[in-house]
This record gives sequence, C-alpha cells and structure tokens, in this order.
Amino acid sequence: MVRLTVDLIAKYSSRSKNKKHHSLPQYLKKVTHLNFSDKNIEEIDDLSMCLNLTVLYLYDNQITHTSNLAHASNLTHLYMQNNNIMHIENLSALSKLTKLYLGGNSIMVVEGLEALKELKELHVEGQRLPPGEKLLFDPMTIHSLAASLSVLNISKNNIDEIRDLVPLTKLTHFYATDNQLNDIEDLEIVCSQWPELLRLDLTGNPICQQPKYRDRLIPVCKTLEDLDGKKINELSRQFLINWKASKEAKKKLKDERIMTGQIMYPFDVAIHAVPECSQIVPYGSFKGKKWTKNFGRPIAKSRTDGAKSECCKLRSRNVKFPIRVGNLLTDCHKTRSHLVLL
Repeated sequence: MVRLTVDLIAKYSSRSKNKKHHSLPQYLKKVTHLNFSDKNIEEIDDLSMCLNLTVLYLYDNQITHTSNLAHASNLTHLYMQNNNIMHIENLSALSKLTKLYLGGNSIMVVEGLEALKELKELHVEGQRLPPGEKLLFDPMTIHSLAASLSVLNISKNNIDEIRDLVPLTKLTHFYATDNQLNDIEDLEIVCSQWPELLRLDLTGNPICQQPKYRDRLIPVCKTLEDLDGKKINELSRQFLINWKASKEAKKKLKDERIMTGQIMYPFDVAIHAVPECSQIVPYGSFKGKKWTKNFGRPIAKSRTDGAKSECCKLRSRNVKFPIRVGNLLTDCHKTRSHLVLL
C-alpha cells in the first residue's frame, strides 16, 4: 500500500529547487503546492506539518477515503478525480476550500459539504455508478452551498431531473451533459431561479432534441451568454423574449374571454325556447349552398301540419327572433325550414 506520508513528500521534495536551502520541516512549513498525481497512492497520512498548503493534486490514484486533511486548513484547491472514493467525508475542517474536484469516483450522493462556506466550484462528473442508479444531492448540502457555489459540473451521472438544485442561485456555469434530462418545463422552472447563469451545457440529453428547445430556454435565462457551446447574441434574446411575452398575452386574453362567456364551445351550448319545427342544423361556412338530405344528421319531420305551416311562414332569411343560448340571448334566422344560429 502506497501512503502519502512525510517521508514520501521528502523523497519527491528532494528534487525540488525550493528545498535546496531548507531543512525538511522548514520546507514542509512553507510549501504551498504538492503534486502527487498518478503515484498509486491509496491512503492519505498526516499532513499536519504542511501548515501553508493551499493546492493539493491527488488525481489518478487509488484513494478510497478523503481523510487526514484536517490540518491542511489553508487548502483552497483539492484535486481528487479518478480515485476510488465512495463517500464525501472528513472535509469540514477545510473552511477555505474554493475548488473541489471529485469526478471519476464512485460517489452516489453529494453530501458532507455543509461546512465549506467558501466553495465556488464543485466537479462531480462521471461517477462510476451501479446500473440504473443516478447521482443524488443531499438537501442540506445544497442549501449550505447556495450562497457561494458558482460552478457545478454533474455531467455523465444518469440524472433525469434537477429540481433539487433550485437553491443554487449564485450559479454562473452549469454543466450537465450526457444525462437523461427530458422535461423542458422543469428545466425552465429551475433555470429561471438562477439569475446569474452565464453558461449552460446540456449537450447529449434527450431534451436537446425537443422542438424549440433553445427558443424556450433563452427567454427564461436572461443573463445566459452560451448555450451548449453556442453563443447567444442580444438581438436573438430580445426577439425570443418579445415572442414569449406576446404568446403569454394572447393566452391570457383567451382565458379571460372564456371566463367571461365571450367564447363558447359548440358542445356546451344549451338551446331553449325554440319553436317546434325542423331540427336545427349549423349554417356556418355553408352559406349559399344547398342543403341535401344526406348532409349531417337526417332532418326531423314536422310533427303536425300546423307546425309545418308555421315553419313555412319563416322562410325568409331576414326574419330574426331571439333564442336563449345558456345565459345569453342571440338571434336566429330561418332558412329553408331550418333554424340557423347567428
């Protein structure tokens, strides 16, 4: 087992020009950057002597736990992608951490980051998950990062919805490529809650194949500059915003007319007080055409000679009389022994 120890640091630091005029304890106290990537490291040992360490590179190793980092309290950048980490833990002492790279591990839940109040970038892309599983987000962690996190990368994690990420109102860059996002309405709701979003990349999701995908997202992301790697110019954005506003105004007007009874659907019409005569048939766009016996439903026969006689008296198209349609009064024409609503 290869462990990151003081001796291992001393072995590699002996090649460094910075150690030339310093003893090992002095060097460890002053060192700010350590690069131990791709060294087959499986465990992190005590780094308490590295009091001023700010950047630690541990990617491409075999590390299974994020441990023994408490004394590196000045750490700002931690690179641990492509290891064997299954849980995010033991990072609460890294209060100055601003960038955390954990992509390519086996993490199933983003958690344990409540104490990282300065974290600005979180990269958890490409986790090695069991078949059918997706990356999940602990609500407490998400709420704790809401005031600071500006860059989030969750690509390639089989994610099918992102409503849990709504609290991240400081996001400027969001990467969720090659997932299973498919609900455009959910995406509109979430993105509308990110007022500072500049770059959004959803390439490789089913949602990208939906009609007017870009046209619907751009108006709700008012600060967006780049969508799926394509720049958004201000002229296009303003056109889409105006188009969306016009569409919503028309829908609102139509809903108001329906509510006030100005628009009525033909199957909801109730007709009262119609004289007893032939069956009422629609006139509509067939004005001027001859009615045939086979058009529409069969025309009912007059019940009595008296009723037939009364109908014949209303032969002129200019004859109008009011009838009740629901709660409204309208006029009715009589033509060729048929009543036609106006």
